[in-house]
Parts: sequence; structure tokens; C-alpha cells
Amino acid sequence: MKARLLLASASPRRRELLAQLGVDFSVVTAEVTEHEEPSTDPRVMVAHNAALKAEWVAARHPQDYVLGADTTVCLDNHVLNKPADLAEARAMLRRLSGRTHQVYTGLAWRRAAEHFAIDRIAVSEVAFKVLDEAVIETYLAKVHTLDKAGGYAIQEHGDLIIASYRGSLSNIIGLPLDETKQILTAAGLLPESPVSTPA
Repeated sequence: MKARLLLASASPRRRELLAQLGVDFSVVTAEVTEHEEPSTDPRVMVAHNAALKAEWVAARHPQDYVLGADTTVCLDNHVLNKPADLAEARAMLRRLSGRTHQVYTGLAWRRAAEHFAIDRIAVSEVAFKVLDEAVIETYLAKVHTLDKAGGYAIQEHGDLIIASYRGSLSNIIGLPLDETKQILTAAGLLPESPVSTPA
């Protein structure tokens, strides 16, 4: 039986990004409790959470390749996870206003049957415009921010709040496609032909 690719994530954004690579996959959501202590090193956090998701699914589907991913936002060595409510989302946007922050994504690939394990971390930088209260309220009215690290999504009305970014756009959205493609190819799940991916 050919090994399948399973995405251990409920994120619709990751599903959309992975589909851009033209690979068949199924979604199996990992039933785990993620580590989200704001003072944790963001690299440690995303690596831990990505592995936690991938290993939970891989243990239940040992013949399949599993991709776990976790993304967070970091400003001044302080992690900004998903806001609990609109008040916290508003506070996050105020903190990010006029500043440059980092976006980290951890990738964890597992196949339990052959002890296949690869871990990667991608980082990008995002610079925010200076936001006044009117812009913050407009953005919150247009975008559902409660399921997004840092309380924003660069791909949704980003022109209101984003000045510029450096690095992988797909990483900022939630799944670095260059790194993902490399591992898919190494695992034999993707032909070694050019695939157009976002910068």
C-alpha cells in the first residue's frame, strides 16, 4: 500500500497552501494540548508543537507520512499567540504598530513505520505600519483574528496594516512552501519538477 500524506492541522490556511504544491493529502487533526507560554523561545515552541501534532497522528497512522506545523509571532522575545478575545487582538495590534516582528513556523515530518523524522524551522520578518485606533477597528471589523497568531493575517486586508515583509510569504501565512516542497521531494511524495510557489 502506497503511503499517504496526512496534514496534522485543522488550519484552513495550511490546507490551501499545501494544495498549491499539487500533492494529494488528507487532514487528520491532532488531539493535543499545545505549549503556548509567551516567555518560551519561539523556535522551541513551534518545534515542540509541530512535533507533538505530527507524532500524535503518526502513532495512529504508522504507514503514512505526516506533516505537523505550528506558527507563532514574536516581538521583543515575547510570543504573541492567538488572541483570546477582541480586546486581546486589539492590544496585540497596538503592540505591533510601527514595529518589526518575526514569524516562526516549525515543521515536523514523521513516518512511524520507518522512523522517518525531519524537523525544520522557518523565520520571516514583518514590518507594521503605524496604526491609529480607527485603522485597528476597521481591520478587526474586516478580519476574523481570533484564530491567528499575533491577531492578524497578512493575506487578509494586509494593505491596512503591513508596511513590508522579508522572507517567505507562505511562512507568514502558516506553511513555508519551499521547505515543505524539499521534504516532500525527499520522501518521494512529490516529483522533482519545478513547482511555482509564493516568494
